[in-house]
Amino acid sequence: MTLCRDGKISFTCFIIAAIIAGIPDILLRIEFNTYIHNLFSNIWIIHIFQLAFLNLLIFLAFKGFLYQVAVRSICLGYGLGLGIVISIIAPLSWKCLGTYIAILTTFHYSEFLVIAWTNPKAVSIDSFVLRHSLAYGIAACSSWLEFLIERYYFPTMKYPYFISYFGLILCISGEILRKLAIFTAKKNFNHLVQTEKSDNHELVTHGVYKLFRHPSYVGWFYWSIGTQLVLQNPFCLLAYAVASWRFFHDRIILEEITLLNFFGQQYVNYQKNVGTGLPFISGYTLDT
Repeated sequence: MTLCRDGKISFTCFIIAAIIAGIPDILLRIEFNTYIHNLFSNIWIIHIFQLAFLNLLIFLAFKGFLYQVAVRSICLGYGLGLGIVISIIAPLSWKCLGTYIAILTTFHYSEFLVIAWTNPKAVSIDSFVLRHSLAYGIAACSSWLEFLIERYYFPTMKYPYFISYFGLILCISGEILRKLAIFTAKKNFNHLVQTEKSDNHELVTHGVYKLFRHPSYVGWFYWSIGTQLVLQNPFCLLAYAVASWRFFHDRIILEEITLLNFFGQQYVNYQKNVGTGLPFISGYTLDT
């Protein structure tokens, strides 16, 4: 199993952009000389220039699908670099936001990377999961708005506390579980629920699928809750928990109807031995 060309190009763009994002802050910190210090005094102008220059380079280097892959990888990689910088050197009330940015950008890029690695034929722009749904976009924007409002009126509320570090652990654990699920399923994994069974579609019951019927959903569920713990957003934490639970409840029912049609008694036996992995979600059974 090797990384396809699209994956290699995206990975190179992602890493280079993440490294370049940290350069202005490093130079500003070491204060190489007065000229450099003055040049980098307005750090955000430099970041805008760097990101624009990187996008110009890939516009000249790639066309079509490869350009679409590269531009997303550049932006996500640059976001990762900025997130790390903010989490390290920003004032206390901004550090959690930096950690969140690093978590969010890594998640979306790694979604593309693992598909490019395990199932290259299924790779598309949607593999980045950046256009998941309107509800997903609204939820993300709501969490940013809550953070900024609470940070403005109650800055100490956003200082890193135990709850934020716990959220980080939850995000990392959820991310690892989801990626293990994708690597285990390989060509049997798809971001969309399949309505037709392909010739090589197999029921995966080994690895992390011995623990949960839907490990990728379990990982994503706890990852989403973890992001709000990182930001220390009390209102969005509750909203995310409820919305994520409802989404995966409906998604699992739809998916299991399909799996029962695909695999029949084999999937019924699997259901009896392994739970969904999500709280209070039993899935769809023939006697439902």
